[in-house]
Amino acid sequence: MTVSAMNNLVSIIMLYNLQGRLKIADFGWSVQSTNKRHTMCGTLDYLAPEMVENKAHDYAVDNWTLGILSYEFLYGVPPFEAETQSDTFRRILKVDLSFPPAPLVSVEAKNLISRLLVKDSSKRLSLQNIMEHPWIIKNADPSGICRN
Repeated sequence: MTVSAMNNLVSIIMLYNLQGRLKIADFGWSVQSTNKRHTMCGTLDYLAPEMVENKAHDYAVDNWTLGILSYEFLYGVPPFEAETQSDTFRRILKVDLSFPPAPLVSVEAKNLISRLLVKDSSKRLSLQNIMEHPWIIKNADPSGICRN
């Protein structure tokens, strides 16, 4: 089995091409391996709990990051952001997740985020389950083109 992980999927490396398709840039931390990884790499606010704890990890770290990105795109800030690095680590490890009252975000979107930001990586939504999630089905353009 090949394990692929981006390891540093953050909002600043996402681009749109002229046709409106989302592109991911900067694969400097990405890996393709048959083994789980033990390397702690990436951007602080996006690290999965298993990386913070220096545990073995696989592609599920990217699913965690999709939860972080979804939250950040909807609320404007990462969900576990704190004043200090140690406080951010603590919030990540506790999965200290809350949804502010504003802006108004749908129950389906919150459900998707909550099912991605799960401490036990084996219980996070798989990519297939993400694609089948009601919020994705309701909001995704099957063509893959971003429309304003």
